[in-house]
Amino acid sequence: MALAIVAVWGTNFVVIKMSLGAFPPYLFAALRYIFALLPVVFFLPRPKVSWSNLCLYGLFTGVGQFGVMYYAINSQISPGLASLVVQTQVFFTVGFAMYFAKERLRLYQVAALVVAMTGLVIIALHTDTTTTVLGLVLVVFAGFSWGAANTVSRQAGSINMLAYVVWASMFSIPPLLLLALLFEGGWSQMQASIAAASAGAWAGVLWQSWGNTLFGYAAWGWLLSKHPAAVVAPAPLLVPIFGMGASAFFLAEPLPLWKILAASLVIVGLVVNLFWPALHGWIKKRFA
Repeated sequence: MALAIVAVWGTNFVVIKMSLGAFPPYLFAALRYIFALLPVVFFLPRPKVSWSNLCLYGLFTGVGQFGVMYYAINSQISPGLASLVVQTQVFFTVGFAMYFAKERLRLYQVAALVVAMTGLVIIALHTDTTTTVLGLVLVVFAGFSWGAANTVSRQAGSINMLAYVVWASMFSIPPLLLLALLFEGGWSQMQASIAAASAGAWAGVLWQSWGNTLFGYAAWGWLLSKHPAAVVAPAPLLVPIFGMGASAFFLAEPLPLWKILAASLVIVGLVVNLFWPALHGWIKKRFA
């Protein structure tokens, strides 16, 4: 399940970049959540969770994560690097779990996070015309919002996560439309973008809504509800493998040595976090 999710999320960065050629960022994000909400909301009962929880999740994912990240990918950072930098969500998710759920952070998890963070530092040292400091800051903020959304969804408990994601989408739409009206040329520009969009652009919107949101985040929320955050949260560190690979293949994004090194460090951190307990247990049993 985790591998299927990260494959969808990773290749999705190419879809985002292509679709941003037709829609401005906030309008694109609003359309994503409109189609995630409609018509599915009429077939799924509201999950047994408070309105405030749904609202927070919708704001963190819709505005804080994707509204901000779409803006960054549009002009401030390449999609492949964005797929890597947004994985700072791991640090925020684990930190929130330690603070709110009193989960313990083990020594091997600290080591894994340090290794992954080293990869992100390498990226920060290689800003250029395609990746700016502002772009890095914005995508790190998107990672913070993703971590906050993970925490909110875990507090919802064992519920229908598909219904949860769908109903929370209604709280993403109004602020995103307001941002589009204020910063993207107003209602006339929104109408013009929608009218001029190609079938491919609309396919991108639907992929965002159904593949990325309905499948990806519902399945992700289900994983978080069943397993400790420190175990589940690092899984999306595989997203950059798909994100950078797809960006190189479809968008001809360069893959210099420093990018490969940074991605490798991030992935090593993931492997240590996920497999060290089993490996350590095997070693103890084998050589006891």
